[in-house]
Order: sequence, then structure tokens, then C-alpha cells
Amino acid sequence: MGKVATREAYGNALAQYGADERIVVLDADLSKSTKTDTFKKVYPERHFNMGIAEADMMCVAAGLATCGKIVFASTFAIFAAERACEQIRNSICYPKLNVKICATHAGLTVGEDGASHQCVEDLAVMRALPNMTVISTCDEIETNRAIKAAIDYNGPVYIRLGRLGVEAVHGEDFKFEIGKGVVVREGKDVTLVATGLMVQESLKAAEILAGKGIDARVVDIHTIKPIDTELLVKCAKETGLIVTVEEHNIAGGLGGAVCEALSENYPCKVKMIGVQEKFGKSGTPAALLEKYGLTAEQIAEKVIAAKG
Repeated sequence: MGKVATREAYGNALAQYGADERIVVLDADLSKSTKTDTFKKVYPERHFNMGIAEADMMCVAAGLATCGKIVFASTFAIFAAERACEQIRNSICYPKLNVKICATHAGLTVGEDGASHQCVEDLAVMRALPNMTVISTCDEIETNRAIKAAIDYNGPVYIRLGRLGVEAVHGEDFKFEIGKGVVVREGKDVTLVATGLMVQESLKAAEILAGKGIDARVVDIHTIKPIDTELLVKCAKETGLIVTVEEHNIAGGLGGAVCEALSENYPCKVKMIGVQEKFGKSGTPAALLEKYGLTAEQIAEKVIAAKG
């Protein structure tokens, strides 16, 4: 199978599940980039371009949700999570309305668009909001299942999606459950807890570590909130060292969520790999991942150093 961006998988999933007439899709003048135009081609009467007015879009989404609609509001992550944060907080999360915020072009791998568009804070911002469920998918199948789960779930959901094409991790039989992580590789010496496209890099890192005599377990945490504390505690007990890997600032993202869960339930050593309190730069996705220490080789090196 070729590489498929999670934003593309999102657009295809909307079209697939869009026969449900409760579903309405809003976009902030970026439907070709967010891929909601795929839904628009099939159900044009339920797709609305709100223009470059993200805050207004969130308020309209809230209004539609009060009328029984399942609303998908889409734009780039930087505009969804940060420009429209107040409206998401007060108009969607506070009344706990049935709005799904699907934010594409998240993380460093937006690439040449540079720091202004490389949102590496969105998981932290959205995770801090009461009533918000936060999801970050790693591949096409997981994204498809996450969209279906969001449709079936009654309440606010933030789904983080990427621009870059990624390899498949899960098969067609994959079952997605909100709040439940997935062990994608077994191992006994260390657990790599990853989200988004860092799942793929962590699997590659595990192969490198295997060649050095380190048996690494890899866990795909697709739901950042609520996080799978039960699975994390199990891994900590069985492998000791936990290493979190994310294409996001280490402050408040996956690493922070994992540390919060373990510190209260099973304190252990946690090494956090991610963006180290920095903004992005303009460059190719591959060059940026290397610059910020997020390649498989760099992950493996940091795991070895953490194990001492």
C-alpha cells in the first residue's frame, strides 16, 4: 500500500459515513486542503464554506449542534485550536455540544509553510478544555475508524490530522475505541508510547533497537484524552522505562498526559521525546523531523541513552 495522509483519510471517511443526514460539514475556506471537498462532492447541500472566519465557524457549528446535527468543523490545526480557542471553549465545550473539530496540517510536517502554520501546541490546548475528547490518528485505517467513533460519540471531539502521507500501521480488522491505546509491537525492555505519525517512526526505532539487543514495545495512543491509564500502568510494570514520542511540544501533550497518569498510579521513569519548547522552521518534512530529533534513528539513540 502507498502512503496516505490522515487528512485524505478524513475526507474519504466523511464521504463514506455521510449518508447520515444529521452530519453537516463546515470549512473555513480550505476544503481542498482539509479534504472536506470529498464530502462536498457527494453531499453538497450539507457542506458550508464559512470563509476565513474560524471563530464564527465554531459558533455556527455550536448552533447547528443545538438543532440535533452532528457537526464537523474543519480547518488547519493552528487556526482551529488557537485562533478559535475561545469560541471552542465557551460555545462548544462549556455546553458540551456535539461538534467534531477535525484539524489538519498539524505538527512540523506541514513543512515549508513554516513556524506560523506548524501547530505544535494544539494537543495541550485542547486537552486542557473540560468536556473535550482529544484524538490523534496515525494512519488511514485508524482515521477512518476514529471518524466513525466521533459520529457515534455525543460530545465535543478534537481530531488531529496531518498533511504528510504516512505508511499503514493497522489492518482492515482494526477496532478503534475512544480512550483505549493499542499495542502494535510487543517488547519487554522498554515501552515507546507514540501518537500520530510518530507511531511509524517508533516502530522503525524498535527495529533499530532490536539490532542492538533491546526489545522495545510500541504502543499507539490515539486518544490523548481520556488516556488509557490501565494500559500505561501495565506497560510500566512490565517494561519499566516509558518513552513518549510525539510531533508536538513536550509541554502538555502526550508526554505530559502520560506523566500525569503514571505519577498518580504507578510512578516510573519517563523520557519525553518531542519538540523541546521551540517553534518550527520552514523546510521539508524529513529535514524538520531530523532537525527536531524525531527520526527513527534519533529516537533509538535517545532510548539507549535513557536506559543508561
